[in-house]
Amino acid sequence: QMQLMESGGGLAQVGGSLRLSCGLNELISNLHVVNWYRQAPGKERELVARLSRSGNTQYADSVQGRFTISGHSDTVYLQMNNLEPEDTGVYYCNTFDSWGQGTRVIVSS
Repeated sequence: QMQLMESGGGLAQVGGSLRLSCGLNELISNLHVVNWYRQAPGKERELVARLSRSGNTQYADSVQGRFTISGHSDTVYLQMNNLEPEDTGVYYCNTFDSWGQGTRVIVSS
């Protein structure tokens, strides 16, 4: 069974940066896609970024140019720069139908 574990969340100031990590028990080169989702308080979970096996990346419009998804071996990263209060939420790593437990990000002004 696929296992994912996120880390790296925490408190950041507006304009600051955080780097999230998602450790998997599988090489990402063996996976079709790995996604980062987030769920803000009172809102539905939304796709933030996607990394495909080919190396292609996709981003939500709201994070384009600020967030970067990347991967190495069995870990996927989400580098988040120029953070905004709207980036606050729980960030989840996903592949197929497997999810991590999430890591919380709070952006304070």
